[in-house]
Order: sequence, then structure tokens, then C-alpha cells
Amino acid sequence: MDIFWHILWSNVLPLTLMIAVGFTMQRLFSLDIKTLSKLNFYVFSPSVIFNLLYTTDISASLIGQVLLFVVIFMMLQAVIVESVVRLRGLEGGMRGAMRNSVLFYNSANYGIPLNQLAFAANPFTLSIQIIVMVTQSLLPNTYGIYSVNAHKMSLRATMRTIMSQPIIYVIPLAFLLHGFQIQLPQPIVTPITYLSNAFIGTALVTLGVQLGNMKWELNPVLIKNVLLANGLRLVVGPALAALVVWGLGFFLSIDHLMAAALIVSSSVPTSLSSVLLAVEFDNEPEFASQTVFLSTVLSIITVAVVIFLLHI
Repeated sequence: MDIFWHILWSNVLPLTLMIAVGFTMQRLFSLDIKTLSKLNFYVFSPSVIFNLLYTTDISASLIGQVLLFVVIFMMLQAVIVESVVRLRGLEGGMRGAMRNSVLFYNSANYGIPLNQLAFAANPFTLSIQIIVMVTQSLLPNTYGIYSVNAHKMSLRATMRTIMSQPIIYVIPLAFLLHGFQIQLPQPIVTPITYLSNAFIGTALVTLGVQLGNMKWELNPVLIKNVLLANGLRLVVGPALAALVVWGLGFFLSIDHLMAAALIVSSSVPTSLSSVLLAVEFDNEPEFASQTVFLSTVLSIITVAVVIFLLHI
């Protein structure tokens, strides 16, 4: 019960308050959500990724193990969600929106604080979470963009959009600068730090603005899809991660701490990236916003259960 209240107090309530700020601002002033979306995609998100990679020491062997888990986990998760999409008969933009709501999860502003809480600020488990976060930052800006545009744009136009995303270039640049221990001048470090600190607040306000922009009509089909996406993300996600970790245990040396960190990293709610993608490319923004909001609320229970079952 303590972990339940801690997650509610330390994770969900602060996120909800920031979302409420965006919701209220939209109702009062009708903000331009496209501008907020572009700030997140092209300024704040690349800054936070660069700052974390540039300042964090992570061993190559750990990167390899975590990436192997992520690749297998994401492939299996993609197979499951694609099967569900086909069984539900989803078409057009809803197909991509459903995929994004399950495959992309909140590994940054929810996953990192949760990791710190569950593992008592252990630097080893934090490194695992940061690697997961990097992959979860890269995927929405590549596969996510393709997924929401495949039904309405040519492959060439979609690839042009993907290649315009700063985060594709930020990740290798940060790795290179960190690997060769190249010191950036303070006039560059300071604005990057300021911009990275602004990411969480801006992303959550953007979600609140989108929620405030919706009509909130009772749509049974939409509700069913939202609940389905939440089930796949919050229940099937960590269960599948546990299965992958168990399978990898036959080939790799994965101790209980690493296994637990990987499973916890997969249990978090749907990423804000799915909303940013939906808004930026006008692809089922109501579904994406409701899925993120509801999964964040429901995660109070599901994440607490996952942590309890892992005996952390």
C-alpha cells in the first residue's frame, strides 16, 4: 500500500496538476497547440536526450544487453498490437494511433522518477532506464512518424519528414562527444540544460491543451479502443517484458536487479510522444490524448502491482 500512495503522490498527482494547467489555459485562452507541438519535437525533446547522454556514464556491455532486450520486446509487442489492430478491423489513422499508444511508453518523466523510487536511486538501474528512454525517444521520431503518415503520405515524403527530426542526429552526436570526452563550452551547456529542464513541463502542458481542446463526447467505439490500448500497455506490456527477460536468462547473465529494472521500465503508461505525434500530424488526437491520460491514472494500480510482484 505504501508504494501505491507513493506513486500517486510522487508521480501521478504532479503529472495531473501539470496537465490541468494546460487544460485550464486552453479553456481560457485557446492556445496554438501546433506551436507547442513543434517546440517539443524540435527543441525540448532533443535537448533532454542530449543532456542525459552527454552527462551519463554507461558501459558498452550494458548498452548491448539492454538494446537486445528492447529489440526483442518491441518486436513481440508490435506483433501483438498488429494482431489486435487487424482483429478489431481498425483502419486509416486509427491503426497507427493504436500502435503508437502501445509501443511508445513514458520512459522519461514517468519512468526515471519511478526507477529512482523503486530501486532507491541505484545508479545501475538508472543507467538501464536511460538506455530504454533513448530508444523510446528515437522510435516515435522514426517509426512513429511513419506509422501515423503511411496511410496518407508517400514513403519518400514520410522519410523526408523523419530525416528532418533533430533527435536522429542528437543521439549519435551526444554519444560521440561523451565517448571522446569533448568538453562543450559553458555558453552551449547552459542553454541545453535550461531547455532540457523545460521538456517535461511543456510536454505535459501540451497534453492538457489537447485535452482542453476536445469535445469530450461519449463515443463507445473510442472508449473501447482507449481501454484496449490501456490493457495492452499496462498489463500485457510488463507481462511480455517478464517473458522476454526469462528467455534471455538462458543466454545472458541477467541478475534479479537488472531483470526487475527492465520489467519496471516496460510497465509505465503511454508516452506523451503519441499525443505529440497525433497533434503534429493530425492523426486521431482525441484517442491519443484520452489514452495517455487514462493510462497515467490507471498506472497507479498496475505499476504498484508490478513492483509488488517483483519483490523489490
